[in-house]
Amino acid sequence: MRQKLKYLDYSILIPYLLLSLFGIVMIYSASSDILLVNGFSPMVYMRKQIINFILAFFALGVPFFTIKLELLKRLNFVFIFLVIAIAMLFFLIVLKILSHGQAEINGAVGWIKVGPINVQPVEFAKLALIFYLAFVLSKKDGYLIPGKIIENLKKPTMLVGLMLFLTILEPDFGGTSILFLIVCIMYSVSGMPIKYAVGGLLILLFAVLAIVFLLLHFQPAFITKYYQFQRLLAFAHPFELEKTSGGQLVNSYYAIHNGGLFGVGIGNSMQKRGYLPEPYTDFILSIISEELGSIGGIAVVAILFFLVWRITEVGLHTQNQFNSLLCFGIATIIFTETFFNVGAVLGMLPITGVTLPFISYGGSSIMALTAAVAVVLNIEANEKIMRARKDILNGVSFSR
Repeated sequence: MRQKLKYLDYSILIPYLLLSLFGIVMIYSASSDILLVNGFSPMVYMRKQIINFILAFFALGVPFFTIKLELLKRLNFVFIFLVIAIAMLFFLIVLKILSHGQAEINGAVGWIKVGPINVQPVEFAKLALIFYLAFVLSKKDGYLIPGKIIENLKKPTMLVGLMLFLTILEPDFGGTSILFLIVCIMYSVSGMPIKYAVGGLLILLFAVLAIVFLLLHFQPAFITKYYQFQRLLAFAHPFELEKTSGGQLVNSYYAIHNGGLFGVGIGNSMQKRGYLPEPYTDFILSIISEELGSIGGIAVVAILFFLVWRITEVGLHTQNQFNSLLCFGIATIIFTETFFNVGAVLGMLPITGVTLPFISYGGSSIMALTAAVAVVLNIEANEKIMRARKDILNGVSFSR
């Protein structure tokens, strides 16, 4: 433990801490007015997020940093983690069927209530998927060559397909998209010829765009009643639907416009006062941009992308294929969540309910992300320790 702390990478730890602590401050700012109006303490969500952060740091962050990396590569760990994640996703579908829509929140059944805690299985499914693919793909290193790709990836792809299928049934299109992109990135960096990965991704992208265009153009009656389709319409025509499904995006525009370059000052947002629904969750960046200006919003996104770059760099320099794949998968989670969130806030992508990493309110998200960052810190510390030992051995050999 002491040796690992000596080689702790502060260029990853500090951005993580800055984003998480700043998120707590902004959750308080974004939620306090609404809570006061409804007769609650203005610190309810802030206190919950502080508890979430402390639990995440000590219950997941510290263990995943201190654990021996060899244990994470064991089949038992990977299998149990994956089975638990799939079981939770399957439970959501059962809950959806048995509750007859009563368990839905914003059109989807995505949470499991355990006493006072709401668990969002898809957040842990992302991490379980990364461990599983890193385990499988590292075992198949050198075998993913033309003519043998389908044979070697058939079983893992079927299992991945099950996870995607269960997630989209909730329905959680944001979570499904992130899981799919994790698969694409990890497949493409596993030794598979890049043209296969890129080709498959482009085909799917064009297929999705074609489906979206056809749905918006023809608007079939059997699908217009669904909450997710209303979000798609709001993305295409936000101001025409301002009084209904487009209100969230329009008020996001107002918040960003009100903030200008330098913002109206922390705590002074107008859009958080009942205009922008649940401003402390996936639209918290709008409040940041209103209170701290475009500069504040850009700074937050820049720190997130810096973190993605550092994690990717660790993955590029590690000598172990399993560790490398873990880093690329974790970087993909943070990048895609940031991309989808910022895209939705700016009206460049449909609203999918994807939170802003480390910033938005949510226990499952901060816990899964903390565990992920801790794994990367563990990998980097071990790499530095091995390099230091190698340098010592080389120095001894040279002196002889």
